[in-house]
Amino acid sequence: MRIAVVGATGMVGEIMLKVLAERNFPVTELIPVASERSVGKEIEFKGTKYKVVGLQTAVDMKADIALFSAGGETSLIWAPKFAEAGTTVIDNSSAWRMDPTKKLVVPEINATELTKEDKIIANPNCSTIQMVLALAPLHKKYNVKRVIVSTYQSITGTGVKAVQQFENECAGVEGDMVYKYKINRNCIPQCDSFEDNGYTKEEMKLVNETKKILGDDSIKLTATAVRVPVVGGHSEAVNVEFSNDFDVTEVRTLLHNTDGIVVQDNLDTFTYPMPRYAEGKNEVFVGRIRRDESQANTLNMWIVADNLRKGAATNTIQIAEYLIAAKLV
Repeated sequence: MRIAVVGATGMVGEIMLKVLAERNFPVTELIPVASERSVGKEIEFKGTKYKVVGLQTAVDMKADIALFSAGGETSLIWAPKFAEAGTTVIDNSSAWRMDPTKKLVVPEINATELTKEDKIIANPNCSTIQMVLALAPLHKKYNVKRVIVSTYQSITGTGVKAVQQFENECAGVEGDMVYKYKINRNCIPQCDSFEDNGYTKEEMKLVNETKKILGDDSIKLTATAVRVPVVGGHSEAVNVEFSNDFDVTEVRTLLHNTDGIVVQDNLDTFTYPMPRYAEGKNEVFVGRIRRDESQANTLNMWIVADNLRKGAATNTIQIAEYLIAAKLV
């Protein structure tokens, strides 16, 4: 497998390289791709050094799979060029997610929808992935009617400049501000830019992507996304109303038996998901599972995942693994 990693020098690109190595992905040739200012730099992967190449060079090299994490504008221009050259693109930006001609994939949920004709495949938003992984088995069993989600999102979701802002503030150093306000010892109720309806793009991604992945436009969903001074991952308080009643013990069992989910839910030992334990791990962690006593057929959950891993790099690579296993590339 000739694998191109587009955006290889970025925060998610670096994690992609780590995950490829950790999972012993069958890379016979790595093609690290980045912007012109990074061309010629060397990247080490599993003991071998590779030179970073530009986008057109990478297209001409005709990789089997290209893992994209270089931003929406780059993807809109270059993903079709890779696809035309015969490369299957798995894109981590928002560029193709809501395109009706493109699949939006969380492998544990809907990878079986993929075909050889899918040359550009969209990776969902990080906060969406961890939520739908928990919702999917419950939707199948009890039918989700409405979801209210509040997210507490890591600064790593904004990128390396946000991490630098946070570190500067902790050290008392003046520096560039990625956010409009200080993030240290603060919560900012804005992830991404505002849309005309008063919601942010991040909040609307949760609404629209969830419906597409679960294949059900009837699900009602509302979201509030908050940026918090955390590095390890995103956390979500999720309130779910079902059409049918449920047993909390059965819910825990369903989640426990779902690939990619780890249930951490023992109040006696104060065991529940937290970003500091999710960081560097590929699973989605679910806890604080309890009935909403204010309304019938309604459940509360707390969901945490490393947004750079399952929320980005790991999910992308799992899609690639499925394509190989199903002989679609």
